[in-house]
Amino acid sequence: MRTRLLDRLGPTLPVLAAPMAGGAGTPELVLAAARAGSLGFLAGGYRTPDALAAQIERVRAAGVAFGVNLFTPPPVPVDPRAYRDYARTLEPEAERLGIALPDGPPVEDDDRWERKTELLLARPVPVVSFTFGLPGAELVEALRKAGTAVLQSVTSPEEASRAADQGVDALVVQACAAGGHSATLTPGRPPADVPLPDLVDAVRRAVPLPVVAAGGVAGPEDVAAALRAGAEAVSVGTLLLRTHESGASAPHQDALADPAFTGTVLTTAFTGRPARALRNRFTDLHGPSAPLGYPALHHLTAPLRKAGTAAGDTSVVHLWAGTGYRRARREPAADTLRRLAAGAP
Repeated sequence: MRTRLLDRLGPTLPVLAAPMAGGAGTPELVLAAARAGSLGFLAGGYRTPDALAAQIERVRAAGVAFGVNLFTPPPVPVDPRAYRDYARTLEPEAERLGIALPDGPPVEDDDRWERKTELLLARPVPVVSFTFGLPGAELVEALRKAGTAVLQSVTSPEEASRAADQGVDALVVQACAAGGHSATLTPGRPPADVPLPDLVDAVRRAVPLPVVAAGGVAGPEDVAAALRAGAEAVSVGTLLLRTHESGASAPHQDALADPAFTGTVLTTAFTGRPARALRNRFTDLHGPSAPLGYPALHHLTAPLRKAGTAAGDTSVVHLWAGTGYRRARREPAADTLRRLAAGAP
């Protein structure tokens, strides 16, 4: 299957490897995707500019097409009182794990946005995608002039229209079923639970841009449905978490196949921004009281999550997962991508 978007970006498979921040996405995964005929994305989120530059050069040296994803500011400011109240509710968790929570004011940073965008302009990469916010028409134009294709993640036709006004080349249309953070531009209003093919169709009716479909893809039949709805490619993340090239922690990978975990939930408990994870004790206990506030809550809970991972305590870990998580397999990433692409016409 060939489309104008695939012809421009380079892959022969219509199934792309999504960016996965926090360690799950690795250069090895990006390279494995490229060798399978797909296109993978390095995740710039949470990574220092120098570390991101090193990963970019490692993949660039292989001579393959690839992308880089960035979190777009501004952050979601947290109410200081709500932040303090939430921190107090987490103190028993910290005591149980033998750690201390950050005791200063909320950390409101922009993930080194300026340095990372300067990096991508100084040493252009084939594709850049943005999530959490719109990058601004000036940056989009500068990247395109540098030869970079620009993609924007959206969760509704309204967001798609706003992205189109900034001049992006294509849209990553993310359904609510996606694992990890929602790309919504309005985190105070989580996106409606619309099936991915219906969302793709609605966005295509609103905006004449190429679409990459994402969210809840569990098998070739989901790929086929998204392509029939008008997507030119499909992006998968959760189904790559257990592959050989994944950097996801062992507790996270094991939890995806553990029958004790029976479903997913959209929660702000870990980062202060809506994200889909396996339902566990932490989401049940702290989800109802967690305020909005990204990245403040991300920084607050980071020591808990790190300690829980080190201890193998999945009751307190952010086990990002889309609704199709049960079909993630331990296998080479190329096998996953090719199996999913079998659903393409």
